[in-house]
Amino acid sequence: MIRSLKGTYDILPDESWRWQALEAQLHDFMSIYGYKEIRTPAFEKTELFSRGVGEETDIVSKEMYTWLDGGKTNLTLKPELTAPVVRAYIQHNLGALSPVTKLYYMDALFRRERPQKGRQRQFHQFGVEALGTPFPEADAEVIAIAYEFMVSLGITNLKLKLNSIGSGQCRDSYKDALKEYLSPHVQELSETSRLRFETNPLRILDTKIEHEIVLLVKAPDILDFLTEEDETHFSEVRELLDGMKIPYVLDKRMVRGLDYYTRTTFEITSSALGSQDALCGGGRYDKLVETLGGKSTPAVGFAAGVERLLIALDEIGKTEEPSKTDIYFVGLGDQARKAGIKLVHDLRKQGYKSNYDLVRRSMKAQMREANKSGARILLILGDQELENNQIQIKDLENSQQMTINLDELKNHLYKLEL
Repeated sequence: MIRSLKGTYDILPDESWRWQALEAQLHDFMSIYGYKEIRTPAFEKTELFSRGVGEETDIVSKEMYTWLDGGKTNLTLKPELTAPVVRAYIQHNLGALSPVTKLYYMDALFRRERPQKGRQRQFHQFGVEALGTPFPEADAEVIAIAYEFMVSLGITNLKLKLNSIGSGQCRDSYKDALKEYLSPHVQELSETSRLRFETNPLRILDTKIEHEIVLLVKAPDILDFLTEEDETHFSEVRELLDGMKIPYVLDKRMVRGLDYYTRTTFEITSSALGSQDALCGGGRYDKLVETLGGKSTPAVGFAAGVERLLIALDEIGKTEEPSKTDIYFVGLGDQARKAGIKLVHDLRKQGYKSNYDLVRRSMKAQMREANKSGARILLILGDQELENNQIQIKDLENSQQMTINLDELKNHLYKLEL
């Protein structure tokens, strides 16, 4: 038997409805905010991620699925979605269509990392990107979308963490101060943090190692290094969130894991997920479009993990499968069965979720299948009823059953408001 690869999984029919429901709600929600969907290819040139995400990030240095295509071009299955969206934005000159380009997506991604709860080697994310404005209104709107969508799904135990890592000028000063603080403790750091100390010390703030977290308690505060312009921007973001009554907490250690972030960063967590509690994260990235060959274009966005979101919904009991079937037809006899196939076909054309037996089982077996399907209405037709142009109809919600003329069936079903 050939089995699925480690870190991948099949979304079976008893699970796929949950994905469909989430996707449908996402599309409806984004239309309210005026965001339009974008879909990018499953793989891109490796250079897109090494330049856009950063050579020293874990994603690029450890986790990408990369191969040499035809001995000529390095290609990579996309490990994140912002860089491909920005590539499409530049390539198709989307910025010429409107001062602000508002996009959203939902897609599969690929990273070579240790599979764990809510995190696989093939996983799914949705998110938004707003490109073309440097103003805090965009930051606040993107954060509001992330937070209010989680609320609309019924998740109430949310925590929005907010920070600013400033522009390049203040960040360089902060990196120097952080390295100075950590220098006497370098040997106490993990191998990963020691590497980050040399390449990107800000990433050490992301550590999940307990003794390093304790060590960082007295580290310099990045908010103390913001320029006046950065401070004003962050203050206005907070003021707008306050005005929308979106609760948040300041988290000066939150820098996010990708090199392209500037100024505002944020993360939304849920206690329903346990220790791996992040549902989504994002922030502003004002230099990425330019880094990837476009015009200087400020932007802000976020991405959320679909698998983690579904786990959170499970934990709080917010997933309930809708009825699969409106009407189930039970046919008894060759002529009744043939007539039933035409009848169900007509019902489906009218929009009723209808089903019938395909393996010619007994009436008892068909009735059992009808109950299993969750049908509201049961139609029973035998050869004798067919000769008399009649059919039995049973409401499985209240067990009421009657025999009606076949010609009256359409009106009768209409009155039931299925």
